[in-house]
Amino acid sequence: MSKVRVLVGTKKGAFILSADGKRDKWEVSGPFFAGWEIYHVKGSAVDPNRLYASQSSGWFGQMIQRSDDGGTTWAPVGNKFAYEGVPGTHQWYDGTAHPWEFKRVWHLEPGLSDADTVYAGVEDAALFKSADAGATWEELAGLRGHGSGPHWQPGAGGMCLHTIILDPSNAERMYIAISAAGAFRTDDGGKAWKPINKGLVSNTIPDPTAEVGHCVHHVAMHKARPDVLYMQKHWDIMRSDNAGDNWHEVSGNLPTDFGFVIDVHAHEPETLYVVPIKSDSEHFVPDGKLRVYRSRTGGNEWEALTKGLPQKDCYVNVLRDAMAVDSLDECGVYFGTSGGQVYASADAGDNWTPIVRDLPAVLSVEVQTLA
Repeated sequence: MSKVRVLVGTKKGAFILSADGKRDKWEVSGPFFAGWEIYHVKGSAVDPNRLYASQSSGWFGQMIQRSDDGGTTWAPVGNKFAYEGVPGTHQWYDGTAHPWEFKRVWHLEPGLSDADTVYAGVEDAALFKSADAGATWEELAGLRGHGSGPHWQPGAGGMCLHTIILDPSNAERMYIAISAAGAFRTDDGGKAWKPINKGLVSNTIPDPTAEVGHCVHHVAMHKARPDVLYMQKHWDIMRSDNAGDNWHEVSGNLPTDFGFVIDVHAHEPETLYVVPIKSDSEHFVPDGKLRVYRSRTGGNEWEALTKGLPQKDCYVNVLRDAMAVDSLDECGVYFGTSGGQVYASADAGDNWTPIVRDLPAVLSVEVQTLA
């Protein structure tokens, strides 16, 4: 029988939740790296025992941890990030130029065909690659060298590269997203990059339709349709049918189109999930009700999924990397909250149950489906 492993990063450590294919009884392991902020934990698509974790502390800085036995043991790996050339500068709100600064790793994305390849998205926004399982890192400097860097602005959480999507049909193509610069695509393995923000409208920046400067919160893709992208923007749910060259809004009948997370059903490329958040000044769910919204039409038409979720006096947030799906025949959906709950649905969102409560605030949720 298949097994499911849910990797959870929190404000005070990492946790691993495990169950068999029925997904009705869960074992909780952890905390790993207790007391540390674990921004992201993700497993390799090639080797199920290979896990990577981003460990951060305001006192001790940033570390990358690796496990080669499914999370039983961990060891720090090379944490020296090599920069090519001179670090660039960014224009901040006051118009002054500030040097690029490495602060933390927001997202780790293991390669699709090689267990030793892993990418890291960092703050200030830059992209790094390791070809030796994290021992050494090299910046893909073409991104910051694109020329639009002086127009990037930090979002409320910092100037973070938080989304990395690898195209399973084209090893040279990759998508990234930066808050608050927008989305970018490379078609040559990271040498050259193109902003892909046409159709985005952000009324809080001087030019609402500018090439860069948009606050993108998350981007999702289904592996069977790599040219179709879905985006949770600061405001607006967006869709592109041509690899990001153009976007159109699909917020439809959502109660609010502000939020952080967006994901896609494992087997249905037109089935999407979002968690609406009240506003950019009130980071909690509307009306005290925790509701996941599902669209089976690729956007515009949305239904509230509430069974098993608190519908009174609930004021949690769900962050951009805090939702994931498994690949079992009946797709499972998982998300974590700022209140420390991790919820799971073994039937694509129709019914929910908390598989663990009272963790530290959840920063990320990833899932491995194991044979």
